[in-house]
This record gives sequence, structure tokens and C-alpha cells, in this order.
Amino acid sequence: MNTADQYLKAIYLVQRMKDGPAATGALADMLDVSPASVNEMIGKLEERELVDHEKYKGATLTDEGIRRAEEALQTYCIIERFLANVLEVENFREEAHALEAVIDDTVAERLDTIIDRRSECPDCFDAEADKCCHLELGVSETAD
Repeated sequence: MNTADQYLKAIYLVQRMKDGPAATGALADMLDVSPASVNEMIGKLEERELVDHEKYKGATLTDEGIRRAEEALQTYCIIERFLANVLEVENFREEAHALEAVIDDTVAERLDTIIDRRSECPDCFDAEADKCCHLELGVSETAD
């Protein structure tokens, strides 16, 4: 998953939480980057027709942006579930966030054959809790 996909995923999640456009500040907080970085990437995503941006209102994903964001979120969920349930990594969320930028589709597909991912993924992801609603942990959830 590349940086653009991480932004698409963040916009998707913020849109779900706010039930509307994703504000630059909310995206900067979620991604732990500056608002200027968010504005720069939103401009690039808008050029690729993945995002519609209205100044002072926020970013909204296009249909293609939604498709790519859902794929990115599903990849994240695969990584998270693999780390938590197969490897029993204690800080699985931290590790999943770090790994999502470097795991490509091929690796995600192979990891997906190992885990027991629900068919409703990524719709089962709770954006506010920052986790899958159905994640069954084999380790303590101290890394929140």
C-alpha cells in the first residue's frame, strides 16, 4: 500500500465518522502529518480524480477513490488480524500501521490465505475505535 492509499483510507474513515467530507485537520491528526502535507496530497489525489475537494468543507472520495480506500482498509485489516491472531504480536496495531505502507497486494493476498477474515471486511472496521469489530485477540489489548 502506498502513501496515496493511506490517505484514501484515512479520508474514507473520517468520512464514515463524520458522515460528511473529511476536514484537513482531522486527516492531519489521523495520519500524524501536517495540514500542509494533507493539502498537498489532496491536490494530487484530486488530479487523479480520486477525491473531490471543496475549500473549507473538506475532501470527499469519488467512486474510484472509495474502491481504492476499501482495498487499502482491507489490506490493513489483513495485516492487523495476521499480527494479532497468527503471530500474537502484543502491539499489533502499532505494527500494522507501520507495515501497511510497505505491504503490497501480493503479500496481503498471501497473508489473507492464513487468517480467518470475515466476508464483510472492511465494513466491519470501527473507525472510531480504530479496529475491526470482530478481531478476536489472542493477546492483551494494551497497545491502544
